[in-house]
Amino acid sequence: MVNNSGGPAIRARGLRVVRGGTTVLDGLDLDVPAGQVVGLLGPSGSGKTTLMRSVVGVQANVTGDLTVLGEPAGTPGLRRRVGYVTQAASVYTDLSVTENLAHFAALAGLRGGAARSAVAQAVTAVDLGGHEKQQVVSLSGGERSRVSLAAALVGDPELLVLDEPTVGLDPVLRRDLWTMFHRLAEQGRTLLVSSHVMDEATRCDRLLLLRDGELVADTTPDALLAQTGAPDAERAFLALIDRTDATGGAR
Repeated sequence: MVNNSGGPAIRARGLRVVRGGTTVLDGLDLDVPAGQVVGLLGPSGSGKTTLMRSVVGVQANVTGDLTVLGEPAGTPGLRRRVGYVTQAASVYTDLSVTENLAHFAALAGLRGGAARSAVAQAVTAVDLGGHEKQQVVSLSGGERSRVSLAAALVGDPELLVLDEPTVGLDPVLRRDLWTMFHRLAEQGRTLLVSSHVMDEATRCDRLLLLRDGELVADTTPDALLAQTGAPDAERAFLALIDRTDATGGAR
């Protein structure tokens, strides 16, 4: 059962990650509000995946304060409360949809009727009804993405962390996934969704814009366009970059 506490779903203060002598995240301060679809946008190499890995507790060399759903990131108590979907589909192609989801339900500690119910609910949530017995290898790219999302949902997480889930998908499939994201948020879940496609910014409730490991903006889509006077998100992002460069802000 989704049960957000009322505070931010994610809170970072002075978050820093150094990898191989290179600073990947440079002292980030940010809040991700609960119950919203929050876009983490920026060009490739801006630190989006590193931030997400830090949130789910699998990133090394993290310093600063990072709390997730009121607990320190990576603590055992968060394992069922946080769902993580990586860029590559993290499901077994030689298994059916149901077999995959049953496996992930077992990893979440579910057994018997509880597991079967969780699998059925996840299938419904991602609109995969009728495909339950299909092997994943026979599914389209968009359907595989939905299986990965369903695998993250079987544990009924409060927070979903999605690393570029729409990459490589056609516009129709991207639209359908974003519709699904908002439906999940309406149920009370928080979604942190990364993308380097700037037009996806307008589909989010809130935006975090990264560049070179620094936070360029923490805003809403409407405020971003109003602040920059740009006609679209991509040109708004570029306008912010130009301003921060001119004032000696983000590199």
